[in-house]
Amino acid sequence: MDGQDVGGNFFELVGGSATFEKLAKKFYEGIAADEVLKPMYPAEDLDGATRRLQLFLEQYWGGPTTYQEERGHPRLRMRHNPYKINQDARQRWLNCMEAAVDSLSLPPLQKAEMWAYFDRAATSMLNTFED
Repeated sequence: MDGQDVGGNFFELVGGSATFEKLAKKFYEGIAADEVLKPMYPAEDLDGATRRLQLFLEQYWGGPTTYQEERGHPRLRMRHNPYKINQDARQRWLNCMEAAVDSLSLPPLQKAEMWAYFDRAATSMLNTFED
């Protein structure tokens, strides 16, 4: 058996698309209010960015593969490389994501699993240690 057989599909366990839609919307509310992160996201494309994040996370957590069908491989480091992502930007991103994850009121184990992923993902995006 694989983990999904034992524990179930994470995407479904946490509430499916509605959960990831809420997460992405709440996350980008935080981004829009952050003076360091907001310039990394064109204001005219926040809705598009919100949708792309939702689709990416749905696919990552075992939901529909719409993200890959529309955009191909995520290539996260390549897509984020043009932006200065230092420790401050990483922490600000995590602060926005923490508020978004907290808004979901997930059971502790699911919250911890999701949070562990976001912490690793944020670290993997670091591309400078300059201020």
